[in-house]
Amino acid sequence: MSEVKLAAETRTEFGKGAARRIRRDSKVPAVVYGHGTEPVHITLPGHELLLALRTPNVLLTLDIEGKTELAIPKAVQRDAIKGSLDHVDLILVKRGEKVTVEVFVQTEGELAPGSFLVENVLNTLTVEAEATHIPESVTVSIAGLEAGASIHAKDIKLPKGTTLAIDEDAVVIQVLSAQAEEPAADGETAGDAAAEA
Repeated sequence: MSEVKLAAETRTEFGKGAARRIRRDSKVPAVVYGHGTEPVHITLPGHELLLALRTPNVLLTLDIEGKTELAIPKAVQRDAIKGSLDHVDLILVKRGEKVTVEVFVQTEGELAPGSFLVENVLNTLTVEAEATHIPESVTVSIAGLEAGASIHAKDIKLPKGTTLAIDEDAVVIQVLSAQAEEPAADGETAGDAAAEA
């Protein structure tokens, strides 16, 4: 798991105008909360935060005016057109603390020969892990599977210290037969019309 250090500044101005000014300065408004503390409104360096958020469930070490806090992203709001960061909600965590997060499910290997398709019923898996050891993803082997095969949550090997936080019988991946396309039924063909004449 990757850990990124960011310098944060507390903010006292709120509202759309203040948020626009913060973003104009290449910073991102954010709020940090958790552990029964009052929410702290901060600004974070935009470019560094954008790079950090490329890693799923990244652990952020925030230097909030001399006080160090650990946090993970809870909600990220992006500009729908530009893709830039508008606002980030961060939740405080402690070393050794267990947190519930979603991790991406990746597949590896080749299906059995034939016309089969892989359906990712779940793209992410909800797990509980130690805050400083959150896996970025889990990998599932689909090697040799045929139509009708399913992989359940309980079948996925999780990293040490990580446990499932969903129903263990939940289907994560299933293998389907590729369906042949049916011919379009748009009325008579030219041959049918000629036969009637």
